[in-house]
Amino acid sequence: MSAWLMAAFLRGLDAGETVALTRAMLESGKILRLPSVTRPKVDKHSTGGVGDKISLCLGPLVAACGAAVPMIAGRGLGHTGGTLDKLEAIPGYDVHLSASRFEKVVREVGVAIIGQTAELAPADRRIYALRDVTGTVACIPLIVASILSKKLAEGIDALVLDVKVGRGAFMADLPSGRELARALVSVGKSAGTPVRALLTDMDAPLGLTIGNALELREAIDVLRDGGPPDVRELTLALGEEMLIAVGLASRRPAARARLLEALRSGAAFEHFERMVHLQGGDTRFVTDPRRLPRASVLLEVTAPRAGHLVTVDARILGHLAVRLGAGRHRAEDPVDPAVGVELLARRGDRVEAGQPLALLHVRRGSSRAHRESWLREAASAFEVRARPAAATPLVLERVLARGRPGVAR
Repeated sequence: MSAWLMAAFLRGLDAGETVALTRAMLESGKILRLPSVTRPKVDKHSTGGVGDKISLCLGPLVAACGAAVPMIAGRGLGHTGGTLDKLEAIPGYDVHLSASRFEKVVREVGVAIIGQTAELAPADRRIYALRDVTGTVACIPLIVASILSKKLAEGIDALVLDVKVGRGAFMADLPSGRELARALVSVGKSAGTPVRALLTDMDAPLGLTIGNALELREAIDVLRDGGPPDVRELTLALGEEMLIAVGLASRRPAARARLLEALRSGAAFEHFERMVHLQGGDTRFVTDPRRLPRASVLLEVTAPRAGHLVTVDARILGHLAVRLGAGRHRAEDPVDPAVGVELLARRGDRVEAGQPLALLHVRRGSSRAHRESWLREAASAFEVRARPAAATPLVLERVLARGRPGVAR
C-alpha cells in the first residue's frame, strides 16, 4: 500500500480511478442508512481552518430549518482545530455514539455530531496513517477519496463543502483550492451524491477566537443571533447551500430568510441544547457559557505602531494555539480546553501604538521563558502599515456540480 500511495502521488489518478478508490474505501466498512430519519439528510465538511467553529453553529441551524444533519466530525489536525475537541469542552458530551443511538438523536433533534467510528470507512484510517509516513498527504485524489469515503458513509442525500484557501489552510492558493473543490464535486456526483462547494478565505482566523472553549462560546453567541460578522455570514452562506441542496429552498434569498428566522426565534439554539442533552452533555454549560473552562493567565499582545492592521496570519496563530495546548503535536496528546488566542482587533482595523491586538489565554504555571516566546510568536502574526490593504471577500467562489467555478455574489 505504501508503494501504491507513492505511485499515486507521483503519477496521479484520473477521474475514474479516483471514483473507484472512493467507492472501495466507502465500502470497506458500514454505510449508515438511518431508515427512521425521514427528513432530507445533508452534511457539511470543511477542509480545515483556524478558528473554524462553523459546524457547531451550522448543524443545529440547518436542523431547525427542517433538514437532518448526521455529522461525523474530526479532531484538530496540525494547526487547524477540531469540532470534537470543542464539543468535549462541555462536560459529559459523548462523541462516541453507537449507530442506533446516533440515529435516535438525528431522528429526535435533527442533528448529531460524533466522531468517526471503527465501522465507517476503516480503510481510510489505515491508508491515512501510511500517507502521513510516506509523505503523500498532499495529493488531491487521495484527499478527495479520504473526505468523501467518510462523508458518504453517513448515508446523506447531499454534501456541502467549505474549501479553505490561504495562509491558514492546507490549500494555500485559489488555483489549488479550486482544483480540490472541482475534484470533490465531480467525484461526489459520480458516486451518486450531489456535492457543492464554497471556496472561502483563510488568510486570517475565522472569528475572534482560537481554542476549544473560546470557540464554543463564540458558536453559542451565533446560535443566539449574535457573534462575529464573519462567523455569522459563513454559517448563513453554507446553510443556504445545504437547504438548496436538499430542496428545502429553491433560491438563496428564501433560504437565508428561513435561516435568519431560526436564529431570531431561538430555534437554532434550542436544537443545539437538545443535541447536547441527548449526547450526554451538561446543558448548564450551554445555557451559561461562563461555566466553560477559562484560562487563569492572560497575556496581552500590543500594536508596535499606529496604522492599519493589514495581516493577521492564521497559520502563525494556529500553530501558536497548538503550542499553548489547544491542539496536538501527536494523536495521543491531551488538549487543554481553556487555552487559546482571543483577537481584540481584526484585519482592516485602524490601530494605535500600544493598542491591545490579542489576548493569549495560557496555563497557570507556564514559565516566563515560555510566555515571552509565545508573545513574540503572536506579535509576528500582526502586520501594521500606514495604508490599509484591499479587503478580501469571505466567500471567494462557488463550485457546483458542473465543475465550473463562479464568483460568489
